[in-house]
Amino acid sequence: MNLIDRFRDIVGAKNVLTDENDMQGFVTEWRDKYIGRARAVLLPRSTEEVAALVRLCAETKTPIVPQGGNTGLVGGSIPFSGGDEVIISTRRMNRVREIDRLNGTLTVDAGCVLADLQAVAEENGFIFPLRIGSEGSCQIGGNISTNAGGVQVLHYGNTREQVLGLEVVLPDGRIWDGLTGLRKDNTGYDLKQLFIGAEGTLGIVTGAVVKMYPRPKYQQVAMAAVPSVEAAVEFLGLARKLSGDQVTAIELIPRICIDMVVKNVPAISDPMPARYPWHVLIELSSSATPDLAGLMEAILAAGFEQEIVLDAVIPASGAQQAMLWHLREEISAAQKPEGGSIKHDISVPVSRFADFIREADKAVEKIVPGFRSVAFGHIGDGNVHYNPLQPADMDKDAYLSRWPEVSRVVHDIAVRMRGSISAEHGIGRLKIDDLPRYKSPLELDLMRRLKQALDPDGIMNPGKLLK
Repeated sequence: MNLIDRFRDIVGAKNVLTDENDMQGFVTEWRDKYIGRARAVLLPRSTEEVAALVRLCAETKTPIVPQGGNTGLVGGSIPFSGGDEVIISTRRMNRVREIDRLNGTLTVDAGCVLADLQAVAEENGFIFPLRIGSEGSCQIGGNISTNAGGVQVLHYGNTREQVLGLEVVLPDGRIWDGLTGLRKDNTGYDLKQLFIGAEGTLGIVTGAVVKMYPRPKYQQVAMAAVPSVEAAVEFLGLARKLSGDQVTAIELIPRICIDMVVKNVPAISDPMPARYPWHVLIELSSSATPDLAGLMEAILAAGFEQEIVLDAVIPASGAQQAMLWHLREEISAAQKPEGGSIKHDISVPVSRFADFIREADKAVEKIVPGFRSVAFGHIGDGNVHYNPLQPADMDKDAYLSRWPEVSRVVHDIAVRMRGSISAEHGIGRLKIDDLPRYKSPLELDLMRRLKQALDPDGIMNPGKLLK
């Protein structure tokens, strides 16, 4: 019996895709930057089926690409062009296994779509605070494997802080059951942390226990115009101080991003009454302060007084608040029609946020005169999505050919400021050649030793994260 038939015996014939047309959506990155080939796409329904597939792959030394919603931005879930890899997709594994209201946890399959998980938490009077633009299609297993961030990291932390337990199929097909809802367990190495952010190179996450938080009774959003990035950072400190740290999200949005969204996304209009260079989208949440509108007004008034706020809009309804967040979430998609964009996912200390953007703009201008600076992101945790856009009169392919040169100077600036070249998107294929420049030999040696210990045959997502 050949390998494909053995896969069919495990998951059923209809859950083994081998036709190139059927596999197209699995082998193509949503931005079309990476397009690969696969021997087959495998669609298991349970952890036991995943384990059986992995055991067979281990026996035959067949390389595996684990895949969730395929919404990643660094090519980590896309196979190479050789056609020898199989994709194991968790999209059929979408059960909510347990809701523990007293413990404030959900136990879920890895294939649960993030928005569905958020809805289950809401239905039970809680929230799951991971909020990212792809939440309607990304899966929690992928979020865990990339340690996704999002807009509420400032208040709740990134995915790593939301996970209490994991279930993982190891590269030899054994199942590690670490599905504990414990907040304290001091019995040795915290094994789950090995797999969070490992991009599927150490095993396949098949289940998780994640935290739920009490749903805030009150929320208030505002968009404030500010004269500079420095002013935006000062405004963050002011808002946290005056609110008693009730800031749950705060985002930097430059004018160019508003213009692109209004131009390229239907039914979104400019929320500001006049044009300003920089904007801050801020959210307050509380269960104890009913008059958040009054608190927001007081924060903005203090900002006006200190001349770090130029203008502001406070939505009058939940729908208007949602529209402001919709504008923020559409920034990435709105860039695509504007031409080539050399994307960076940088983190620096919050105190260096403005310094980074200023220095990066100067450096890129020397390489590509007339480029359009697109720098937005999460002020509260120092995460800058720095995506220099091609000059309007430049050929797209010619611009994108400068990607290595541009990224080198941008990453050098970030690391010089004690920052990171990947805040929340991971390494994948996109940054694998950059990692040795910025990780110490000792760090890389330790990472390779872990990889060798768990995956000695190198079948789990080869060519991603580590060479």
